[in-house]
Amino acid sequence: MKTGLLIFQAALFNKFLMKAICLAGYSGHGFVVAEIINLLQYKLIGYLDVTEKKNNPYNIPYVGDENEIDGSIFESGDISFALGIGDNFIRRSVYKKLKNKNVSVELLQHPAAMVSSLSLLHEGTVVMAAAVINPFSKIGRGVICNSGCIIEHECVVGDFTHVAPAAVLAGNVNVGENTFIGANAFVRQGIHIGQNVVVGAGSVVTKNLPDNVVVYGNPAKIKKA
Repeated sequence: MKTGLLIFQAALFNKFLMKAICLAGYSGHGFVVAEIINLLQYKLIGYLDVTEKKNNPYNIPYVGDENEIDGSIFESGDISFALGIGDNFIRRSVYKKLKNKNVSVELLQHPAAMVSSLSLLHEGTVVMAAAVINPFSKIGRGVICNSGCIIEHECVVGDFTHVAPAAVLAGNVNVGENTFIGANAFVRQGIHIGQNVVVGAGSVVTKNLPDNVVVYGNPAKIKKA
């Protein structure tokens, strides 16, 4: 589909009060984000990715490379974008490219998520089904709060972090930017985790963690500095 037609389509949906969204990233994680967009009754009008995908389950047009974004896509202010990229560092890079174009990047919350009105979430974050975010937690930009995760009261989660399915952050946990908390991991109350950290699936974190480490186990131990 030509960009001009995409812009026309966005304007048409906006006229009828349907938010038009273009998805950045269109594979496994992106498919889940696409479903959230549809459940929210927004209109998914296209996708960006490094190449056009043969597997296109939502039957939406390819509109360009996420790393070399065509400025003509942004000619209409009626298009906003959503992040469907699982990798923390790629997600961060694409977000910056989008913001350099001065466009809106959506905050998306699955209808089956439970998010306190007293928590604070920033743009580009996606909250998946059955996730729980409790009062006074602060979630940064471009964070993935994956299916069934629990982020308890007064937690702080840095930009472009991924809290994987069923992971639990007990109260007052602070997680740095670009960190990955693996599926079913548990982080004890009051723990501070640095930036660029990987916490292995099923790990139990009982001590503070510095930047740039990989940990796993019960209790979690540093395996790579």
